[in-house]
Amino acid sequence: MSAIRVLVVEDDPAIAGQICHGLMARGYATDLAATGEAAFKACTGGQFDAIVLDRMLPDTHGDALLARLREAGPVPAVLMLSALGSVEDRVEGLVAGADDYLAKPFDMSELSARLVAICRRGTRKAEEKAEDNSEQGGDLTVGRLRLESASHRASFGGEAIELNRKQFSLMAYLMRHADKVVTRAMLIENVWAYSFDPATNIVESNLSRLRTRLQLLGCDPIETRRGEGYVLRADLCR
Repeated sequence: MSAIRVLVVEDDPAIAGQICHGLMARGYATDLAATGEAAFKACTGGQFDAIVLDRMLPDTHGDALLARLREAGPVPAVLMLSALGSVEDRVEGLVAGADDYLAKPFDMSELSARLVAICRRGTRKAEEKAEDNSEQGGDLTVGRLRLESASHRASFGGEAIELNRKQFSLMAYLMRHADKVVTRAMLIENVWAYSFDPATNIVESNLSRLRTRLQLLGCDPIETRRGEGYVLRADLCR
């Protein structure tokens, strides 16, 4: 089995050296980036299993870099580091998309253990997603509603629906579970890949935008079940 490959994004030479040497001693393969721009180029040009990301970088904020990476495509498991260790800071980092958050100063054994945990979760989710995709097929059709995964196109009755990446994933999940109740927790975990509830209106706001785009084409199939969740009704997609 090949070594887990980790990108360390840290501008402090002493801390960067501590992390890289500590990880290599434990069998990891490491690359180092001292700025957000260097990290972005490394991620788009290489294949990493995880990123150890300092939240405060000289040219950007770690949250902003993470958002930029997620816009560009799939992002490996992210362990965010910061000298800011309050509950509010940890929540902000997790809501920004980090898989885990570790306050400085830290112990290398704990950092390594957390990396193993988030990589394991990422592998499990990828396997489950691949199994789900193989069972469901690449394209999805519910009535006149259709998604084409390869071209990232959505349509109703042949008319295109303009969706961003997250709205497309949201619709795909609802279509795979058509006529079944989908809870908020299920959407948080499977569409946003959070293992916790970020306590924001992220689900509701994205569902509202998705509904608006569908309603413009005369399609309004997403039903809210108060206290339960949401249902995409196949009979309303005809």
